[in-house]
Amino acid sequence: MFSRDRWLEIFETIKKNKLRTFLSGFTVALGILIFVVLFGFGNGLRNTFDKFFKDDAINTIWLNPSRTSKPYMGYEANRRIEFDNDDMEDIQKRFDFYIEGMTPRISFSGNVGYKLESNNYSVRGVGPSHQKNEMTIIMKGRFLNGLDIENKERNVVIGRLVEQDLFKGEDGIGKFISGGGRSWKVVGVFQDDGGDREERIIYAPYTTVQSIRKSTDKVDQIIISYKPEIGYVGAVAFEKQLKKYMKQKKFIDPKDPRGIFIRSASNDMKENDQFASVLQYIISFVGIGTLLAGIIGISNIMVFVVKERTKELGIRKAIGATPKSIVGMILHESIFITTISGYFGLLFGVGLLNFIGDKLEEEYYITDPSIDISTGIAATIVLIIFGAFAGYLPAKRAAQIKPIEALRDE
Repeated sequence: MFSRDRWLEIFETIKKNKLRTFLSGFTVALGILIFVVLFGFGNGLRNTFDKFFKDDAINTIWLNPSRTSKPYMGYEANRRIEFDNDDMEDIQKRFDFYIEGMTPRISFSGNVGYKLESNNYSVRGVGPSHQKNEMTIIMKGRFLNGLDIENKERNVVIGRLVEQDLFKGEDGIGKFISGGGRSWKVVGVFQDDGGDREERIIYAPYTTVQSIRKSTDKVDQIIISYKPEIGYVGAVAFEKQLKKYMKQKKFIDPKDPRGIFIRSASNDMKENDQFASVLQYIISFVGIGTLLAGIIGISNIMVFVVKERTKELGIRKAIGATPKSIVGMILHESIFITTISGYFGLLFGVGLLNFIGDKLEEEYYITDPSIDISTGIAATIVLIIFGAFAGYLPAKRAAQIKPIEALRDE
């Protein structure tokens, strides 16, 4: 029940004991502030982790050729394995149930120019599904399509930084760049969360690249995206069957650890998620530790506050105050100070994180440190509850002291 006299009494007590009130409030505010900042930094580290390790689609398998390490069926060891267009067709026919999309990748680098500007860039011959595999974001124009592949068009999609380097503020869409003694039309500009290196890449139709490279049908790598609905177990089964099939097709010893290398994003993601979970546990541990430190600090201050007011409480009992009213008064004051201080600590902590923003990303790998406001409020409520509990125990003991003993307290 609201009591105007009780609140007037609380404010009067606060006014008369400014230093004591400040120390109590400062402890609470500092505890919440440290919790918010540390938790925000932890989330910033996780954001950096996600940025660098979750750049590719998770339902992706990379198939790479290498050299064999064992002789097999008349073939010598150290034989170089190569992939070609027929391999992609055979994989599509045999594993159509699993496959959502597939693209080859042919990688090389070369000098590319526009007017007086030129630079050396990585070029990749790919198919349309490569956009989804790399989670490439089209800023302007479009990505490569089926007609580009079928007609062997000299169309390219350039990274954001390629446009910035070559066109110097001009819109690159529809313009022609030169490379390898040929002209290429820019049909799209992309950005990539993988960083600057990924945004200095040029994508061209793989069929066009093959025709230029002495009409070969060889590919450096095959990238397959499987249907997400098959799940992790299905992805593992698909990976095993695919590896077995390709080793048989290329006459590689089944026990040879080399020859064909398969990397699955599902395995990478599982390992990354495990690491991220450990990181989250560390963040939670630090946050809980900070709250515990704040609770201990509040408890110590409340014990001191009640001890300091022993004589005052004795006088109150002598003039008729009940133990219940004394405990209630101390609890109200404790909860009020803790709530107000916790609110300001939360507000200042969130403001500090917003001010920091991405300033720590380059040097300390902390990207966009932030905290869910519900987490901050929950931490503040926990601190308020324990602050009230910390005030209740000494207040209850003090309320049970006889007035004559309280008045003698020094």
